[in-house]
Amino acid sequence: MLPIVAAIVPTFLLIVTGFVLRRVLVKDETHWLGTEQLVYYVLFPALLFRTLSRAKLSEVPLFGVGGALLIAVLLMATLCLTLRPVLMKRLGISGPSFTSVFQCACRWQTYVALAVAGSLYGDIGLTLASVAMVAMIPILNVMAVWVLAHYAAPTRLSWPRILLTIAQNPFIWACALGLAANLCGLTFPRWIDEFIDALGRSSLALGLLVVGAGLQLKSVLRPEAPALLACALKLVVMPVIAVSLGLAFGLSGPNLAIVACCASVPTASSAYVLARQMGGNAPLVAEILTLQTVLAVITMPIAIALVA
Repeated sequence: MLPIVAAIVPTFLLIVTGFVLRRVLVKDETHWLGTEQLVYYVLFPALLFRTLSRAKLSEVPLFGVGGALLIAVLLMATLCLTLRPVLMKRLGISGPSFTSVFQCACRWQTYVALAVAGSLYGDIGLTLASVAMVAMIPILNVMAVWVLAHYAAPTRLSWPRILLTIAQNPFIWACALGLAANLCGLTFPRWIDEFIDALGRSSLALGLLVVGAGLQLKSVLRPEAPALLACALKLVVMPVIAVSLGLAFGLSGPNLAIVACCASVPTASSAYVLARQMGGNAPLVAEILTLQTVLAVITMPIAIALVA
């Protein structure tokens, strides 16, 4: 369990650091808005592109691991959309708040998954986690953009406008280009690869600092029902669905453990950036992300230990 805790605690500390910096040192909101734009349009796309372009897809059970996680994501998305009328009626959840619950129930924190997978199983763990990225990240970004465009906009967007919004998303382009480079066997000169790597490596820390800067501590200490629901869906329901599918696909050992790892990580820090960019409830995303990060210290070891 120590590698899991070691991977999650630094993430939480970065969020806390962002919270402190926003209120003590960097108080000007324009600085954080600029950092947010940088992460959204440059740094995180660089991370996605390089990771997908270098994933060793031929060495892992692509359809077993990737298929279990992809179907789990689709089932969770379907569950969230099915629950939306009930959530609006019973809990008074608005459209922007629903998009935050949706993102935080479906999306996953890539670097936490990669760190834990590498700590537990070395290179094979990293390769399996990369397969998970190939399976989940493109469809997750498409779904997140569609849900935000459909439910967070002040007026209901037309299908052409939704498709245009999806087409303009830099995360989706980064995934598509990275996968294309991988399949084509495209390699880059060392100086270009190191340049892209440097951009990508800075994305996680800055993204989490931005999350912390937008955090409202009072709401974290007294979490709302939507936040608790998103935590339960992501940290409990999602791992159960994914592991069940992995067993159905005949996975076992490290393969099944990586499925449990990727399914049980907290939500992606980029969900906050996307919510800010597209009119979602960004403070709710920040609250959920912080809660999930704290709770995942307990839930992730349990999920992995039950199948390892």
